[in-house]
Amino acid sequence: MIDTDQAQLASFRARLGNFIPLTPATRPAPAMSSQTPPSAGDAADGMAASPASATSPLAPAFSPLYQQIKGLILQSLQSGEWKPGEAIPSELDLAARYRVSQGTVRKAIDELAADNLLLRRQGKGTFVATHAEQQVQYRFLRLMPDAFDAGEPRQATPAERHVIDCKRVRASAEVARALALRAGDGVLQVRRVLSFSGRPTILEDLWLPGAPFKGLTAERLRDNLGPMYALFETEFGVRMVRAEEKIRAVLPDAAQSALLKISRSTPLLSVERVAYTYNDVPMELRRGLYLTDMHHYRNVLS
Repeated sequence: MIDTDQAQLASFRARLGNFIPLTPATRPAPAMSSQTPPSAGDAADGMAASPASATSPLAPAFSPLYQQIKGLILQSLQSGEWKPGEAIPSELDLAARYRVSQGTVRKAIDELAADNLLLRRQGKGTFVATHAEQQVQYRFLRLMPDAFDAGEPRQATPAERHVIDCKRVRASAEVARALALRAGDGVLQVRRVLSFSGRPTILEDLWLPGAPFKGLTAERLRDNLGPMYALFETEFGVRMVRAEEKIRAVLPDAAQSALLKISRSTPLLSVERVAYTYNDVPMELRRGLYLTDMHHYRNVLS
């Protein structure tokens, strides 16, 4: 087994030469040199030695082979080789492409599926996840009606969207910091209200970097009947793969209370989100005010 794995790893390295292994799902790690051969014990564990271990005791010493394959698949997703909604090659084809075992490829795909980047369909294959999918489109919307039952759809009726504004502005220091821009850079600012059963429930303000979303207008947002993130995928080639949120209780100001048709003494749930595309590049700052008298914020922890 050791000889087989060692030969497999040697063949893999000979084909790829120097490449960048991915450690977390979307964050690149320092480049690995092919000049340092793995020991027999390393090969037996399916891991490649990194020269960083010789110079820095704090650097990770090894990168599992399946993680390296995961990184290469991720690079293909980022480059657009396989578009959202498209099927990726089979495990056997990927194993032949990277010259590794099918089990190694399967483990890499399992992690990408767990990260919601790929979607397995029984009997059909593996597809690039898209926010247009029913099971994915509400992935980042955690507000549920109080009448929600685990056996029913997440929303009895789709949200009614009212786009108030979409304009190009200069990024404030706070917005620039969240989007990894410079203060004064051009960004798009969007304000909209989401209503359920005719009742305003969510007020959202969004900031998007100007360059990737050039051409986005209020009219395009109003004409879009699907999820906003699906529009970003299809029209602008930007896929949101993960997000970080901060939640607190607040009171609305005069303008906010008017848009939500509530009094200024009504408590709201403030949800501030930064959404990232591949390689942890921030692509959206979103601040939402949620009315929770008939809804609740639901999250599943595992």
